[in-house]
Amino acid sequence: MNAQPLVVPATARHKQAMNGQEETAIRSRRQPERQWRPTPVVIAILVICCGIELLLQASDLGLIGNTRLRVFAYENGAFWVGLLDNWRPNYPLQPWLMFLSYQVLHTGLSHLVGNMFVLLIVGPIVVRRVGSAWFAAIYVLSGIGGALGFALLSDSAQPMVGASGALFGLVGAWKWQDWFFNAQNGLGRKSLITDIIGLILLNILLWVVQGGQVAWETHLGGFLTGWLAATLVIPRQDGSGSLEQPNDRPKK
Repeated sequence: MNAQPLVVPATARHKQAMNGQEETAIRSRRQPERQWRPTPVVIAILVICCGIELLLQASDLGLIGNTRLRVFAYENGAFWVGLLDNWRPNYPLQPWLMFLSYQVLHTGLSHLVGNMFVLLIVGPIVVRRVGSAWFAAIYVLSGIGGALGFALLSDSAQPMVGASGALFGLVGAWKWQDWFFNAQNGLGRKSLITDIIGLILLNILLWVVQGGQVAWETHLGGFLTGWLAATLVIPRQDGSGSLEQPNDRPKK
């Protein structure tokens, strides 16, 4: 699960059927985890990412078009920090669209498989807890937040691609709920410290395995964005200290 800066030539709800209503807020108490199964929104993201990478793989092998399709995709869809400075974009909306387009591009099959594996594990968990609409919102916003993290913390001239900013955001939303409920039992601080240490060690491992080609800035930005987004749908406490059911629509 890692976004990767690239070196390229010259050239990054759960639908709970209940009285016909869709539940869009995190449950006010822990629900037993159900048997894993993919959901439509997760499958949609999987199909988009896999379809694009398979198309680029076919181009790399000379099976379709020309072999420069991947270079073209990176030049026009990857995230380039320089485009937020004084670089000239290839088209007018590129500095804005790259915050979305980089999320569906990958450096190759191993990068894709790693990210999609995480999506299939974490995605259904988050969908069950927040619903499909909020899942999609958190996923996209976390990807944007990951790009912002990369833009603010990296001075790399290389492009960055990958879904891991969004994926770390899903983990951030998931862990926020866990911290929230653990805090009710006085375990919030211990759980928080454990999770932070685990995420730091994971990024160090990825850095070593990938030879430094890991955009940890994207992971951090995505995680924080997902964590903050989850606070919009987490149930609040009433004056008695018990959990209240959210009656209003989640804030946007």
